[in-house]
Amino acid sequence: MKTSPVGTTSNKRGSSYRVAYVVLCLGVASFSLLQSLVTPVLPMIERELNTNQTNVTWVLTAYLLSASVFTPILGRLGDMTGKKRVFVIALIVLTAGSLLAAVATSLPVMLVARVIQGVGGGLLPLAFSIVRDEFPPHKVAGAVGIIAALTAVGSGFGIVLAGPIVSLLSYRWLFLLPMIITAVAAVAAHFLIPESRVVTPGKINWITAGLLSSWLVALLLAVSQAPSWGWGSAKVLALVALSIVLAVVWVIAESRSDNPLIDMRMMRIRSVWAANLVALLLGVGMYASFGFLPQFLQTPTSTGYGFGASVTQAGLMLLPMTVGMFVLSMFSSRLAERYGSKRILAIGTVITAAGFFMVALMHDYKWEMYLSTAVIGVGLGLAFSAMSNVVVTAVPAEQTGVASGMNANIRTIGGALGAAVMASIVTVGASDSGLPQESGYVNGYLMLGGVSIVAAAAALLVPRIKRTSVLRLETSAEPRQDDFEMVSGSAVGGATSK
Repeated sequence: MKTSPVGTTSNKRGSSYRVAYVVLCLGVASFSLLQSLVTPVLPMIERELNTNQTNVTWVLTAYLLSASVFTPILGRLGDMTGKKRVFVIALIVLTAGSLLAAVATSLPVMLVARVIQGVGGGLLPLAFSIVRDEFPPHKVAGAVGIIAALTAVGSGFGIVLAGPIVSLLSYRWLFLLPMIITAVAAVAAHFLIPESRVVTPGKINWITAGLLSSWLVALLLAVSQAPSWGWGSAKVLALVALSIVLAVVWVIAESRSDNPLIDMRMMRIRSVWAANLVALLLGVGMYASFGFLPQFLQTPTSTGYGFGASVTQAGLMLLPMTVGMFVLSMFSSRLAERYGSKRILAIGTVITAAGFFMVALMHDYKWEMYLSTAVIGVGLGLAFSAMSNVVVTAVPAEQTGVASGMNANIRTIGGALGAAVMASIVTVGASDSGLPQESGYVNGYLMLGGVSIVAAAAALLVPRIKRTSVLRLETSAEPRQDDFEMVSGSAVGGATSK
């Protein structure tokens, strides 16, 4: 591990980290917006590109698959060659993909653009790594928590903003506006973010990278297409079986590799695998909720449920969820310092579950939806901030990018699983017009509440942190591996219970 000399450079870094943080947040927020901006307007994109409902879903699937593949790869490249350099490259690629999507006149071109945009998935682990390298130790937990929450907040704002953007401009501005933001962020990152002091020499094992990509593609392709192909269809079962075989081969290959993309010893750290399990389950709830709440709100009142809202009105009804995520993410680090990230993570998942149960059982009046979505936002804001703190504090600095990248990747996989399962539940017994029955939504949100309860149980598996580890991190001393085998839910710099 290489570090820069201490002195004037260190003082310069200390005085500029706040500016760098604004740039990091700008880049992550723009990527997060692209995750959900297109969700409420897929029917419009379907008409504009002269395609059908089945094919247009690939606008989401292609993005999801690409992000799943490139997130851990870019995290590893950042650890090896410099986080700032790779962060800027990811922003440039994301800008180019957004421009191509904005001018696309056919589905194939749009899909290529969405694949290019998916490369931006690496921004999140790179941002975590830069924070870990550049921030004062006692500031790391709060900064990481806010960036993590931005991924959910950005997705929420994407749903809220989609309607007004399309109404005032056109759907192409759903890509042009993020393109402008990412272009500005790329220039700002080049000049304002210092290059990494922590660099891990090595190389990427492209064989294991290919295996990782292959099993992720097979799995996400299966779950994303299961609602249309059928969960019991030969194609879905074959893809699931293929993903399992490839995943086993990948784990074996990574374990034996001298240059693993994902260190399997790191993945066996209790805090890491417990946080990854929570990420998988919370991903199920968050992405399924974002995908189906707008549909529920836009359902005509003639069905006996729903509110007949427009795209814009549905977005405004979901605004409490976005505000809840943002506000609680601001306080999450302080709560973690006092009570420990483990407790905050568990409390956040329980609150999220309560919100899902409220949607399932209380959805006759608008005020009930405002209240329910606000509760979901509070829970997700707490949980995502605390979960990222757990991962970042659980591993040595040189593995921050890979560890946080894999956590984000697992959340994406959970999102794909959740959206597919939710679609299967909601559409059971759909009417001839294609509109779901009310019972489909009720059962779907009951399922999401149950999954969130399981996530709360998984959060309790996160162990407590050793006080010696916290002190070592606070004094920037080199951590020892045994310290990270007992990492807890306490945030960096946070006090633990005696």
